[in-house]
Amino acid sequence: MGEIVNLRLVKKRRAKDAKDKHAAENRIRYGRTKVEKKFERDETNKAARFLDVNRLEKPDAADPADLPTDKT
Repeated sequence: MGEIVNLRLVKKRRAKDAKDKHAAENRIRYGRTKVEKKFERDETNKAARFLDVNRLEKPDAADPADLPTDKT
């Protein structure tokens, strides 16, 4: 015979686990210092510039809308 389970408690436990997981993700996403955020933003911009410079096919210079803009 199987174990007797209170479905109400299982539902509450599942909701609490989901809430804890979401809180942990938010701590990672939003719980960073200003320096850490700036470092990540700079690394992302550096990687994007590196990829743009090393493209195999260069965009046409006639269409300035296609050129990347560097707004910092």
